[in-house]
Amino acid sequence: MITTSGSEHPYGMTANAFSSVSLEPPLVLVCVMDGTEGSASIKRNGVFAVNVLGAEQEGLSRYFASRDRPRGWETFEGIAHRRVETGSPVIEGSAAYFDCRLVAAHSAGDHIVFIGEVLALGAASDVPPLLFHHGRYRRVDAHDDGSTPHHPDAGDALL
Repeated sequence: MITTSGSEHPYGMTANAFSSVSLEPPLVLVCVMDGTEGSASIKRNGVFAVNVLGAEQEGLSRYFASRDRPRGWETFEGIAHRRVETGSPVIEGSAAYFDCRLVAAHSAGDHIVFIGEVLALGAASDVPPLLFHHGRYRRVDAHDDGSTPHHPDAGDALL
């Protein structure tokens, strides 16, 4: 889930593309549909946070993917979050977060690829991440020792 905040209200959206770009300097990318409120907000604010939602936060993912959710300040009412380095909302209970300053934006088809320098990050080792794969939300299946089972078909590792 991607969040941003600036002089106006905070904004959040579910994204389907996120990747590490570089370790030095630490850079990540997110892909956002061009011409949307989300892409305009990130451009205008120059900051964003990537929130890797926890396995129990599917409802939040669906909420921020909905076109019918409240807009403006009401978007985050009742959603536990904090602000770290850039002021972009960091969702409580997330598996990890990357708080970023926008360093580049590239048009790619109908999306914009935003590249951000990571200014702050955090991870909760006890919170498994929420996954979306083949059109469904899924969970990582882990053994009691925390290792991921090996299967000939990697898709079987997902519930």
